Amino acid sequence: MNQEHPNIAVLKKLDLTNIAGAADLLAEDAVFRYFNPRLPDVQGDYVGPKGFQAFFEKIGGLTKGTFKVNPISIFAAGDELVVVHSKNTMTLEDQQIATHVVVVWRIVDDKIKEVWDIPSVYS
Repeated sequence: MNQEHPNIAVLKKLDLTNIAGAADLLAEDAVFRYFNPRLPDVQGDYVGPKGFQAFFEKIGGLTKGTFKVNPISIFAAGDELVVVHSKNTMTLEDQQIATHVVVVWRIVDDKIKEVWDIPSVYS
């Protein structure tokens, strides 16, 4: 019988629509690193639970609430890392967009410590 990796279980508890309610899953100094040269106003590092909340509020505002994460695959890589492949959808400047994204989560002691969000921006 396959047992789910504990770090995947941590991620499954994370509600991206309610970061404040999931603050207990985030380390105080957690960093969300977002790379997207096509969204320079959003690109950058967001620190702590308030930073995570600010990122998702910003992307939600830009997309008028249409931003949605659609997971395709998830796997643990060792004891700290979880890799998620998703196809995110949104409407941006009246254009419907679907883009593949890889997000690498570093989880230490059942807390999200660092995140690298890397969208496919050139295809």
